[in-house]
Amino acid sequence: MPKASASPPPDPVSYEAALQELEALVGQMESGQMPLDGLLTGYHRGADLLQFCRGRLDAVEDQIRVLDQQGQVKPWSQE
Repeated sequence: MPKASASPPPDPVSYEAALQELEALVGQMESGQMPLDGLLTGYHRGADLLQFCRGRLDAVEDQIRVLDQQGQVKPWSQE
């Protein structure tokens, strides 16, 4: 009888939450204590979290471009 597949975890509520979950997941994977199936599941979840974070960063970058009058992102400097 095949295993019942669990529903996928929900999307994170924020960039910060996704980053925190991703860092915790990487720590667990690097510990060497996860079983092989857990590593595979963790890899897939990590890829989803990374895609979520990149999407949020891209959205913020697009907003910055809109706010910039010339349509180009200017280098940030600590002045």
